[in-house]
Amino acid sequence: MRRARGMKLAALALAGSLALAACASDETGSGGSGSGASGGSEDGPKIGLAYDTGGRGDKSFNDSAYAGVEAAIEADGGSVQELSPNSDASNRADLLTQLADQGFNPIIAVGFAYGDVIGEVAQQYPDVSFAIVDSTGVDVADNVTGLLFAANEGSFLGGVAAATKSETGHIGFVGGVETPLIQSFEAGYVAGARAVNPDIIIDRQYISPAGDFSGFNDPARGQVVAQGMFDAGADIVYAAAGGSGIGVFQAAAASNGRAIGVDSDQYETVGDPALQPVIMTSVLKRVDNAVEAYIGQFVDGTVEGGSDEVYDLASEGVGLSYSGGFIDDIQSTIDDYTQQIVDGEITVPETPTD
Repeated sequence: MRRARGMKLAALALAGSLALAACASDETGSGGSGSGASGGSEDGPKIGLAYDTGGRGDKSFNDSAYAGVEAAIEADGGSVQELSPNSDASNRADLLTQLADQGFNPIIAVGFAYGDVIGEVAQQYPDVSFAIVDSTGVDVADNVTGLLFAANEGSFLGGVAAATKSETGHIGFVGGVETPLIQSFEAGYVAGARAVNPDIIIDRQYISPAGDFSGFNDPARGQVVAQGMFDAGADIVYAAAGGSGIGVFQAAAASNGRAIGVDSDQYETVGDPALQPVIMTSVLKRVDNAVEAYIGQFVDGTVEGGSDEVYDLASEGVGLSYSGGFIDDIQSTIDDYTQQIVDGEITVPETPTD
């Protein structure tokens, strides 16, 4: 696998990109809501960015993708057009088609849910380069690249942190939607926690079932689910739930508990200083690095298509954040488990074992 181009591991740099994103003005496109990139130029690629449910402003997955685009534009110039799905996310194919018809290239689809439609759309536009985050490009179309992450490995470290810091021996996991992808977060988290404490109690619940993507954008329901875990004795809850994670943080604050964020450094992006103290760490999935690297490859003319780029612990594509200093005292433990995974001494499961 190629190393991610221009990796930026400083959380403040990512937070700065997200702050720029928050300032961009919104407009409406025929296929969904969209906005032009701040700081863009006519030189460089015209980038199309189709968001996952919740759109930009989710303080998580989508915002991280935007940060990667911003970094790429800063490095190589260009501009971006953003589109978000409608309320039931039934127009994903239309968003990709709209971007292609308007001359955007490359086009980046954020989220595995585009996996059902991107192949068919890409085949209609063979001269356009497409990428999809969290889904494969192999056997989809020759002009689609999959940007994949070893989310189970990052989540393993989150489980290690939770089990090491827990004072009750009881933790929780809130998943947004019960899909194989989010189950890989669960599997890694459980494995990591049990590596530290085989007897630890781990509550696990999903906000919505497979096929119902509302669980990624329902903070109220996320709060209810997490509150039940805190009430049952958990003192740390991991939220792998996109925009619903804010509800988990609110439940943690109300219960004097702690939470673990996901995808972005949510201590820096949560936007509410009152919630920062409860975000013990975040399991980073460096969507920003992957998106920036892909656009750099497009500019360099090295995009191959019909293949996948996998970002794991060894390539620093996943990991933990240390913002707030809450896990500084266990960094040596985290580093030890990280090295064991990189060296192949620990194989992290991708599916829950029970």
